[in-house]
Amino acid sequence: MSYTNNQRYTGRLLSMIGLLGILVAAESCTTSSGNTDGQMPLPMLPVLTLNNLSATTYREFPATVEGKVNVEIRPQVDGYLEQIFADEGAYVKAGAPLFRVSDKPYREQLANANATLLAAKGNLEKAELEVERLTPLVQNNVVSEVQMKTAKSSLQTARATVAQAEAMVSNAQINVGYTLVKAPVSGYIGRIPHKTGSLVGRGEAQPLTVLSDIHEVYAYFSMSEADFLQFKEEAPGNTIEEKIGNLPPVELVLADDSVYPEKGRIETVDGQFDKTMGAITFRAVFPNSKGLLRSGNTGRIRILKQYKEALVVPQEATFEMQDKVLVFVVADSNKVVSRPIAIGDQSRNYYFVKDGLKAGDRIVYTGLTRLRDGVTIAPQVISMDSLIKSKPL
Repeated sequence: MSYTNNQRYTGRLLSMIGLLGILVAAESCTTSSGNTDGQMPLPMLPVLTLNNLSATTYREFPATVEGKVNVEIRPQVDGYLEQIFADEGAYVKAGAPLFRVSDKPYREQLANANATLLAAKGNLEKAELEVERLTPLVQNNVVSEVQMKTAKSSLQTARATVAQAEAMVSNAQINVGYTLVKAPVSGYIGRIPHKTGSLVGRGEAQPLTVLSDIHEVYAYFSMSEADFLQFKEEAPGNTIEEKIGNLPPVELVLADDSVYPEKGRIETVDGQFDKTMGAITFRAVFPNSKGLLRSGNTGRIRILKQYKEALVVPQEATFEMQDKVLVFVVADSNKVVSRPIAIGDQSRNYYFVKDGLKAGDRIVYTGLTRLRDGVTIAPQVISMDSLIKSKPL
């Protein structure tokens, strides 16, 4: 029994010695894997050196496109639509026939007006003959002056009746002419809601079609009050007309994000703001000789702005705090200091700095959530040129 207890004691002693050896080995490995002075390693973060660049930025505004001339084609007479001469989307020249409204009732009116005119002319001739017959008789005192005055009055009435009948004939001819609807301008035919046999007239809410002259198109877009004030401040010129005239050509970005190949120019601006929207409307004009744009197209007007020297910072290198935009500047001894910046403009990926930084400053590019003022980092220099190649201005 005594021998067995000694064995157990010896086994426990050996186990404790082994455990102590494992702990010592683990401590030795931990010490050897860390800094020799026991401090945490410095965070390695990418750092950019800022420099002035030539750059182009732009601002975009939603726009709608309309043909330079959009004419609603409406019938001037009531009747059944008898014939349609042009199909939807077709190009027609000014004066080309588009629609014919049944003209039978209007030709009957014309015939009736002509008959009335003939009768009026017959009465006029009769009245003229009566005056001619009475003239010598009055001169020879055969009949009284009263009869002559009555005859002349009848003559005047007959002449008025002829003039009235002629006006009726002219009006009837106009109505007959209105039954053939012609294109007032050259352009493209829009949708035709009425089909052959439809009853159409001047009271219809829908026009027969819309004719669009799209050799040039208008793009309408709106600026908010703040944008308009910025435009007035930045655009050169003393008056709004001069400022608009000095604007560079604008681009039209289509619904598929492609850029329309022709550049346009801003021509006019409304005289007042829309009270409900708080915005003011501009109009730009674009050439459209190939007919690529149609009335009803939507897109975005892009107004370009050139910078000869601009200090830009990537948006990823900034953070916001209390309505301020800040960056971490790498100061002496590689310590970082937060600094607010004033933004003058921006592109999709960059801010254009107006104040707060200067060329030669170094800023931390990413990993900002790990930083606070006074932290020392191990800078990993990256080139601004290589960054711009991967993320264009």
